[in-house]
Parts: sequence; C-alpha cells; structure tokens
Amino acid sequence: MNTILAFGMPGGWEWIIVVLVVLIFFGAKRIPELARGLGKGIREFKDATKGIQNEIEEGVKDSPKESPKKD
Repeated sequence: MNTILAFGMPGGWEWIIVVLVVLIFFGAKRIPELARGLGKGIREFKDATKGIQNEIEEGVKDSPKESPKKD
C-alpha cells in the first residue's frame, strides 16, 4: 500500500516541523544556496526536455513522407 495514500498529505503542523528540521540541519545561511541549486537543476532539466522535444519535432518535419506504393 502506498504510504502517501495511507497517511494523506502533510498538513500545516507537519510542514512547520519539516521547515524547523531543515533550519536546524542546514542553518539559515545555507538555505538560499540550496534553493539556488535546486532552481538551477530544475531549469537545466526543463531546457533539456525542451531540447529533446524540439529535436523530435524537427525530425518529424524533416522525415520524407512515404508515397503509396503502386502495384
């Protein structure tokens, strides 16, 4: 059984506890660095997926269409 479905999504108090634990472990000075790194990673992922999608679309446009065979 999926644990998220069994326990549900975290509520307000759970998020507060998670934020406090992150503050304790990483400190307030490191959180902006972590957020920047996460943002760069997400941006690179989006750029890569967009590039792959463009390559696929160009490949479909450039591929010659097959003409029906005449018997």
